[in-house]
Amino acid sequence: MNVNVELLLTINALARSTPWLQPLMAAYATEGGLVVFAGLMLAGWWLARRRTDLAAVAAALWTPVGMLLALAINQPITAMFAERRPYMLYPDLLILAQHSLAPGFPSDHAVLAGAVAATMCLVNRALGWWAALAALVMAFARIYIAAAFPVDVLTGLLLGAAVSLLGYLLVRRALVRLLGLADPTIFRPLITSAPRTPRAKSAAGSP
Repeated sequence: MNVNVELLLTINALARSTPWLQPLMAAYATEGGLVVFAGLMLAGWWLARRRTDLAAVAAALWTPVGMLLALAINQPITAMFAERRPYMLYPDLLILAQHSLAPGFPSDHAVLAGAVAATMCLVNRALGWWAALAALVMAFARIYIAAAFPVDVLTGLLLGAAVSLLGYLLVRRALVRLLGLADPTIFRPLITSAPRTPRAKSAAGSP
């Protein structure tokens, strides 16, 4: 038995011994966790626009795009490996996940979590730590409910983070420049909550 399976069985044994935790983990591993990451992205944008650093705003606005890009890239990878989920291979597990025929490697949920956590670290350090913790809990929860192997979520976290960060590095300059151009327009409230300076007001009102 390899380490991947041993860890799965160990965490599944923990799930059996913690019935009080099962509803929470099952909820977080599915829709509940998605709500948490949506909230983190919204909080990142809200915090970024309170600063004068356009790079932070750019990272906040890129986060959902990077997340979707990572998920899109993950689809052909999962189809190529076509790895079956734990509950399909080990029916004696305590199964808290809804059955799905979709391949499990790399884990889509872990890809999403890794992508969001990676760019949140660029927006706000404290929020980035919370996002990283949320991502680790998501990875653990997917194993806990027997929806993924440890290697599925580990690979997913790394893939999501890599795609999101690399994508941001490629578009950062262009995105910051676009935000600078949008600053004197009606879209300014989406970029910053700082009051417009007198110079900016006169420049915006000049022909």
